[in-house]
Amino acid sequence: MTANPATTRNGKQPISVSFEFFPPGSEKMAETLWASLQRLAPLTPRFVSVTYGADGSTRERTHGLVKRVLPETPLTPAPHLTCIGASRAEIDEIAREYLDDGVRHIVALRGDAPKDEPNYQPRKDGYAFAADLVAGLRRIGEFDISVAAYPEVHPEARSAQADLDNLKRKVDAGANRAITQFFFDASHYLRFRDACVRAGISVPIVPGILPITRFSQMLKFAGMCGTDVPAWLHDRFDGLDEDAETRNLVAASVAIDLVNTLRAEGVEDFHFYTLNRAQLTYAICHTLGVRQSRAAA
Repeated sequence: MTANPATTRNGKQPISVSFEFFPPGSEKMAETLWASLQRLAPLTPRFVSVTYGADGSTRERTHGLVKRVLPETPLTPAPHLTCIGASRAEIDEIAREYLDDGVRHIVALRGDAPKDEPNYQPRKDGYAFAADLVAGLRRIGEFDISVAAYPEVHPEARSAQADLDNLKRKVDAGANRAITQFFFDASHYLRFRDACVRAGISVPIVPGILPITRFSQMLKFAGMCGTDVPAWLHDRFDGLDEDAETRNLVAASVAIDLVNTLRAEGVEDFHFYTLNRAQLTYAICHTLGVRQSRAAA
């Protein structure tokens, strides 16, 4: 499916968007997720990514959701595929099955180590790292491959340069774009983008945007992935734990300001971590000019 860049106002460049979802863990969550997909589908995102669990534990639910999205919606699914919990042969078989089903977009990740492993240990019969997985997917078929990037450095990286070198390996192996971890200070992204250019990384670096539905939950996510949460953001959400309506208004304002700052620097593609909730992401996109076309309506 072709993305539908927004017809924007005030002479700003149009933007394109993509959305991330995670497979549901219960029937109620499945209903919420499906309603969210239907709500956001008219915005014609470039693709919708579907995650694995941290250790690959939701693989079957991911497959099931992707196979439902394909025939029942106009959306382009981009399932996550990780190196965790499967051999190289098993991962190759999953990729071939996706090809047979008509899936052409993949988000290729190393994945997080299982909870009972203090440090990541590659399987001897598996893909060791994301760059290896990207190269494997390239051998299997013509996939459009996204990989992860960390503007504030991956928590396990030895250094910022080592992290950048790892991203370069993924791109050299055949990745089409990098999607960043979420961040709240635009300068982190802009410095990282400049560093990518200097390193010879020419693929798009798509900023990941996390609308804040619950501040405490966001803090947990930030602690896991090394995202800085500036003092001004703590201040914005102070006292709103029990005030969802005001919290959503503040969250929308924060995300819109961040996107507009990046747009002023020439960024045109954005990836939204929806947490399977459509209302806030839809409102943000509407304000940014990403609208359902009148013809589609």
